Amino acid sequence: MTVGRTEIVDTIGALMYGRPVSRADLISSAMRRRAHPEVIDTLRRLPARSFSDVRRLWEFLPDVLVEA
Repeated sequence: MTVGRTEIVDTIGALMYGRPVSRADLISSAMRRRAHPEVIDTLRRLPARSFSDVRRLWEFLPDVLVEA
């Protein structure tokens, strides 16, 4: 399965409104929502830091397709 940006945003996008979230928060949210393992693996590639906007993720995941 190829993971795209749309799937990642659908999985964790709502979590990122209004406050920065950590990589651990993103992964935990994806696991609670029973995201595909590939989505969780992709989120694990992010650096251990906080993200204030979903667009910041793409700087660290440049190979994730806009549409999969």
